[in-house]
Amino acid sequence: MRLLSASETRQALPFQPLIAALRTAIAEYRDGTIICPERLVVPTADRNGTVLSMVACGPDLIAHKLLTIFPENTALPTLQGQVTCLDGQDGRFLFAMDGITATERRTAAISMLGLSCFRPARLDHVLLIGTGAQARVHLEALNELYPGLCVTIRGRNTQRIQSLIDGPYPALRIRAESDTAEHYDAVLAVTSSRDILFDREASPETLVIGVGAYRPDMIEIGPGIVLNSLCVVDDPIGAPHEAGDILQAGKNWSEVGTLADYLQAKPVQNQAVFFKSVGCAAWDLAACRLAMQSLPETFI
Repeated sequence: MRLLSASETRQALPFQPLIAALRTAIAEYRDGTIICPERLVVPTADRNGTVLSMVACGPDLIAHKLLTIFPENTALPTLQGQVTCLDGQDGRFLFAMDGITATERRTAAISMLGLSCFRPARLDHVLLIGTGAQARVHLEALNELYPGLCVTIRGRNTQRIQSLIDGPYPALRIRAESDTAEHYDAVLAVTSSRDILFDREASPETLVIGVGAYRPDMIEIGPGIVLNSLCVVDDPIGAPHEAGDILQAGKNWSEVGTLADYLQAKPVQNQAVFFKSVGCAAWDLAACRLAMQSLPETFI
């Protein structure tokens, strides 16, 4: 079985075709063609780490992602993982990808899909909140898909902000935030914050996308936006347990739509939109499908 390195995984998952693969997987997940139960989360025996197991079964492939989270790691990364791809007909193990790279790229691709579905009439200026790994991969996606875009970075670490400004994103105009009252056509929040980071009046002229805050005790987007916007989630099964922004706002889940509903139909005009992604193994299955296309048959 071939194991793809982080670099090979990145090369196997270019954004444009990954978004197309996700569109297909989202529709299949909605229709029940892809079976994807809630992720299994298990604490380690010493309670210092967490193990996550995520499985998706399609008619063609099976994807299993195994992740570990050890916040106290110093010599090793906090997050480690692997996505294993199996044949959906006979269970044969085919190949494995670097789990962190695959997760980062399919997460950014889901954000780009949300941006495509719900983008406001004007898209010239985006606020990116966060300076970590997800910020970098989102900038990579924006650089590829939206050349000429102006991106303002908000973060607490000035050195990290500068590294993003100096990064390999030549098609973007990147700068640090200097005026918090500035208008943005879209906001991308990609942190693990437990404090509200963006809470202006909800506006149809500003699409808000929440990528971080993946636990009930986390929050990035304030209730003023959540309660007064059309709320849409990527995974209707996982979001009611994981979408901290929506949970803490007390939004009625009967009023929350799913991304699958808007792949073709556009939301009502002049309506503020908050798109929240939490991810699921079905998106890893989409990544596996794309990666298979780039692998020589001799490796499968």
